[in-house]
Amino acid sequence: MRVNARFEGDAEQQLMYLAQATGLGVSEVLRTSVQHYYDQLRAQRGGLSHFAAFVGQGRSGRSDVAGRYKDRLAEAWADKHQGQAPAVHEPSAPWPAPRAPKGRA
Repeated sequence: MRVNARFEGDAEQQLMYLAQATGLGVSEVLRTSVQHYYDQLRAQRGGLSHFAAFVGQGRSGRSDVAGRYKDRLAEAWADKHQGQAPAVHEPSAPWPAPRAPKGRA
């Protein structure tokens, strides 16, 4: 495909800078720029579309999961920890406590 485009002002300066900095011709800078922009956009959209296709594919067999997930989580947590007292841990001393000298008590 042939493209005839007019670059003025900042766009012209940016294009000339890229050509000079890379040593590429203007056409090659434009091709490379389009490829870079395309790759970047595909990566952004491609990842999201793959994720969107995945979401909602699993089936639990339950019809109430979305509306009751907090209740179900609380029930499962209670079942798992049923009858257990909450763990309370005393912090240990950062060094051993001093001992009484032997023979003196």
